[in-house]
Amino acid sequence: MYQPTGPIIAFLTLALTAASLLDSGCGTTIGSTDGAAQNIALLNVSYDPTREFYAEFNESFAAYWKQQTGQTVTIEQSHGGSGKQARSVIDGLKADVVTLALAYDIDAIADKAQLLPKDWQSRLPHNSSPYTSTVVFLVRKGNPKGIKDWSDLVKGDVRLVTPNPKTSGGARWNYLAAWGYVLKRELGDLAKLKDPAAKAEVDAAQAKAKAFISELYKRVETLDSGARGATTTFVRNGIGDVLLAWENEAFLSVKEAPPGEFEIVVPSISILAEPPVAVIDGVAEKNGTTAVAKAYLEHLYSPQGQQLAAKHFYRPAIAESVSADQRKHFAQLELFTIDDVFGGWSKAQSEHFDDGGLFDQIYQPGK
Repeated sequence: MYQPTGPIIAFLTLALTAASLLDSGCGTTIGSTDGAAQNIALLNVSYDPTREFYAEFNESFAAYWKQQTGQTVTIEQSHGGSGKQARSVIDGLKADVVTLALAYDIDAIADKAQLLPKDWQSRLPHNSSPYTSTVVFLVRKGNPKGIKDWSDLVKGDVRLVTPNPKTSGGARWNYLAAWGYVLKRELGDLAKLKDPAAKAEVDAAQAKAKAFISELYKRVETLDSGARGATTTFVRNGIGDVLLAWENEAFLSVKEAPPGEFEIVVPSISILAEPPVAVIDGVAEKNGTTAVAKAYLEHLYSPQGQQLAAKHFYRPAIAESVSADQRKHFAQLELFTIDDVFGGWSKAQSEHFDDGGLFDQIYQPGK
């Protein structure tokens, strides 16, 4: 079981000399033939709800890079459902870096396009996840349906909004968080999932989880392709009673709405969502951007990067990089990991989300 701890790594030293960068051939020279002025462009292919965070982080990194090297770096952004974004990179979108919702989507790029090594997740601290999040509920003013925990989502006439797990990383976290809740409720101790002696009990709990998820998805109004689309459906279009949401997306919705219009409900247990980042070696090497791409991702672990993550309601991987007041925003709740309950992303993807998997068996509109 995951328990938040103090800093595990020291702050990564990011400073690189301009001379070493020029020797490595980093960047594309524009408007100059003597190498004195270089403009470098990076493409960050990201998932849906990171738009506001990376808009500010990119400014921070560009200023840092200019100070360190004298080079001007421009970071372009592409956003969408995480699974859809990964497929775009596999199909040829020239991402220097990816900052996606879950490790499986970057694994798919490594496996299918062979654009980065399969051990990519070991190249940065905290499994290459500089920030984390979890799944919470966004409800309307006064919480009229009385939502307190996962079990309340399948009571009465409650209607839900969540994205499509086939295209959205956030949707897969939502689905697995709900599934894990049932297993915890039925088993009491999630360690039983790995105990051969508890097989019969585990099988019964898995059956109840499938039934719960089936009932939950019968109440879903629409499956948007990404988390931001689902937020728009709920917040702007007024559809549904509860939005299953990234914690950061829920906080943003409350912040941007008139006071009191929405409320956040934190369930008794949820999943530790770990959105990872990676350099796409096969693209960065061709573009001559490997050094700046690495520094860009390393900057996410700097105090400034961690503070910006917290400002935009992501849980910083290095908790002590932010103030106690910033940490107070994040509710303390029991969090389980993808490895704890589902045996990792590869197994979870094949069992639940691949074609013909449990989600396809469960979600059959019109039946």
